[in-house]
Amino acid sequence: MQLSMNVRKCFGNFSLTADITVSGEQIGIFGASGSGKSTLVSMLAGLVKPDSGEIILDGTCLFSSGKGINIRPEKRRVAMVFQQHGLFPHLNVKNNLLYGYRRCPAEFRTVDFDQLADVLKLAGLLDRGVTNLSGGEKQRVALGRAILANPRLLLMDEPLSALDDTLRFQIIPYLKSVSEQFGIPYLFISHSLVEMRLMTDSVFAFENGIMTGKTTSEQLARNRMGQSSVGYINLLELGSPTPHSGLFAYPWGASQLLLSACSVRAVSMAELSSKDIILFKQHPEAISARNLLECRVRSLFSSGRKMGVELDCSGNTLIAEVVQDAINELQITPGVTIYAAVKASAFRMLPD
Repeated sequence: MQLSMNVRKCFGNFSLTADITVSGEQIGIFGASGSGKSTLVSMLAGLVKPDSGEIILDGTCLFSSGKGINIRPEKRRVAMVFQQHGLFPHLNVKNNLLYGYRRCPAEFRTVDFDQLADVLKLAGLLDRGVTNLSGGEKQRVALGRAILANPRLLLMDEPLSALDDTLRFQIIPYLKSVSEQFGIPYLFISHSLVEMRLMTDSVFAFENGIMTGKTTSEQLARNRMGQSSVGYINLLELGSPTPHSGLFAYPWGASQLLLSACSVRAVSMAELSSKDIILFKQHPEAISARNLLECRVRSLFSSGRKMGVELDCSGNTLIAEVVQDAINELQITPGVTIYAAVKASAFRMLPD
């Protein structure tokens, strides 16, 4: 996907200015509410007309104020998935899915209905009315409807914000898998750093209608660590647990972690805040935390008033958060050995 947007739009006292040139498959648009994210993607979809500028997608000019071009939304082959699913209540699941497909020119119909229904695990729901679906099922139907429109670009505008954590993390694998299996690139819009890291590679950040920069989702999370009340969130892939002295032992690469939470899955994801990692210069004689990891310092980075310490823990990566005085007192520099302590209760398992 090749996208170029140089546009401007004003609504009363709010103005959005965007100059984006991007090539990729999984692109993020990040910012707080009111930063202009939804306005940006609405202009790309043709739902909002820019005041000035130009939009070019894969070599096709979708909008140009100078040339008088403004292709209608239904001709752009750009599909959107919104916060609210927007399903048609008078249609069953199958007919909701087929709504865009039936309006797509035959030469663009490359997505197979049965294969998509299988990927999204909707095959058993096709005859059901949409009012009888769970929140996660409705969002999967909305995603399937957008994909079956056979777009060249999928726009997802905060598609997870209306869901609770359990549903959010159920939907994320579906969002990624349909893009990868059917070769449809997407722009993913969110104010959640965790969603950005799970869904995107490169990210455009917006604030008060202005693009503040382009970076990777990982670098964005590090840059914002010092501004966040929860710090940097380490995302850990854990193996199947076994009971251990009232706790549960999880394989983590070449290491093992003790958690108070149990998962029945073969592979689990857990969150760990950078604020919950305590660093020691030497091996402590005794400590109540059940996890003590010998690590090597890879690098240091600053974020606001805090310092991030990137640790290599037997090949795994952890980010710890400390103040500058701690860096000086512990003599933390790249290459030194440090000990990281974490309570078993500090980990948060991501829902199935």
